[in-house]
Amino acid sequence: QVQLVESGGGLVQAGGSLRLSCAASGRTFSSDAMGWFRQAPGKEREFVTAISWSGRRTYYADSVKGRFTISRDNAKRTVYLQMNSLKPEDTAVYYCALDPGANYELSYEQRPLAYDYWGRGTQVTVSS
Repeated sequence: QVQLVESGGGLVQAGGSLRLSCAASGRTFSSDAMGWFRQAPGKEREFVTAISWSGRRTYYADSVKGRFTISRDNAKRTVYLQMNSLKPEDTAVYYCALDPGANYELSYEQRPLAYDYWGRGTQVTVSS
């Protein structure tokens, strides 16, 4: 059974930083692409970033490019999201997601439906 558990959310002032973690279990993990999504109240879940199975390729939404960094440690079965220069509009519940068997070395998915497994999310609140 695949489990994804996010941690690291919290309350931070605008301009601050947070580092989210997502620990995976129940699958090989090193052969799976991973992504982060977020959902603000009253809005649809949106793509934030994705990383290939190897960690060599990363992809970002325009809204976070240059501020957020995704990485992974396959030995620890964990994917990270470093968020810098946070803005109030970054406030949302952040979810990690796993696309099983996908490598994302040449292309990636930003549709939530493409990801089969999801964590329960962690709240990030950025105050102005």
